[in-house]
Amino acid sequence: MKPKVLFLCTGNSARSQMAEGYLRHVAGNQFEPLSAGIEPKGLNPLATEAMAEIGIDISKQTSKDVVSLLGQHVPFVVTVCDNAKERCPIFPGTWEFLHWSFEDPAAAAGTHDERLAVFRRVRDEIIERIDDRFVRGDISRKHA
Repeated sequence: MKPKVLFLCTGNSARSQMAEGYLRHVAGNQFEPLSAGIEPKGLNPLATEAMAEIGIDISKQTSKDVVSLLGQHVPFVVTVCDNAKERCPIFPGTWEFLHWSFEDPAAAAGTHDERLAVFRRVRDEIIERIDDRFVRGDISRKHA
């Protein structure tokens, strides 16, 4: 059984969705990626567009309420915004709780291209953190 990795943010519309999709793409054989939100708002189309640019389709992912995951064994919980860290419920049996604070790309203003540039930057920051911790890090070797 693959260990679950929950990416948690406020709206489950962008950061946590991109993280879920990326980890599934690069290490779905080692981990079961999940994402959820404290106050789910629906998948942001710019998150879908930014991920599609690198060949990852997250268009079928849905925004989920973290409450729906309570009671599940989630070995890794990763909050991707400060609000989620403050309001994250307790998951008994979590091996590791990580906090990665990323800018909220959904809050970006400007033209489509200007907003998409923020999504790309945040996407790339998320990819770097996931690669460091779950793909190239000790965790991936322990669960290979």
